[in-house]
Amino acid sequence: MVANSGGGSTEAEGGPVRHIPVLLNEVLDALEPRSGKVILDGTFGAGGYTSAILDAGADVIALDRDPTAIAGGQALVDAHAGHLVLHHTPFSRLADFAPAGGLDGVVLDIGVSSMQIDEAERGFSFQKNGPLDMRMSGTGVSAADVVNRAKVGDLIRIFGFLGEEKQAGRIARAIEKRRANEPFRTTRDLAGMIEIVTPRKAKDKIHPATRVFQALRVFVNDELGELAQALFAAEKALKPGGRLVVVTFHSLEDRIVKKFFSERSGKASGSRHMPMVTAKAAIFEPVGKGMVSASEAEAEINPRARSAKLRAGIRTTAPAEKPDFSIFDLPDLASLDRIGG
Repeated sequence: MVANSGGGSTEAEGGPVRHIPVLLNEVLDALEPRSGKVILDGTFGAGGYTSAILDAGADVIALDRDPTAIAGGQALVDAHAGHLVLHHTPFSRLADFAPAGGLDGVVLDIGVSSMQIDEAERGFSFQKNGPLDMRMSGTGVSAADVVNRAKVGDLIRIFGFLGEEKQAGRIARAIEKRRANEPFRTTRDLAGMIEIVTPRKAKDKIHPATRVFQALRVFVNDELGELAQALFAAEKALKPGGRLVVVTFHSLEDRIVKKFFSERSGKASGSRHMPMVTAKAAIFEPVGKGMVSASEAEAEINPRARSAKLRAGIRTTAPAEKPDFSIFDLPDLASLDRIGG
């Protein structure tokens, strides 16, 4: 099992908490796994949710884009022969792995895992010096590529939107000045420069580099785009009565999930600027009263659970709609391919 985290300070800084799946009881209550059901765990990690779902009697199809997670999960596959299969793939492709009759449930735990944070060579944490990498899949454009090659304007937008960093302009211009003489190679290399440019104040609760590291990780792994694609894929792959459960850790992710369920609720929408849109058949019905957060008791045991939010919906018999990514209002950022070129 693994303590997953999202966009809070504990994610970038790392910490001692390991092997604690966030909101586990709440996830199981929302999923309702039992014998005869097939549940897809789109973020396998170290198998925290998958293990609990298997213990409840359901079969599991698990996905992870991290090859280390897939290799580490083989023992669990062997222990549950015939009831668990693992696939090395991003969860945006989850519909490709659904059985012909559809899935009974999908669970997505968005964010970076403690395993990734604790491995210095992965470059996720600035408290553990290592290569400035951050790639969950181990392939493609790295954080170092972005920092050393992206235009200043692109860096400002990445830090400002994905990290909600108020000093994005100052940090981006300092990066441009420094990389002209020497490229950034390590996590502490970048974090140290940020700390000089935007020194930590006594009232600050997080390290000055926290938001920039969050932004780089989200950008390098296209986490918001992956999440949006996964939600539409789940809509297509779930059978009527199937349940979609999503745990997020920062406001950008939660906003996407909230917007998706709102758009698929069948309720009419509009504003004083736009005409009322005619109500459609609901594609998802809410589970419970809405968003669920961690209890104080869980947050005390696992600080990374403090920012966690769970939203869930039950698939109706209404046909899936054509994906429309404009509903998420995702930012227009530089393409990874262009930066990596």
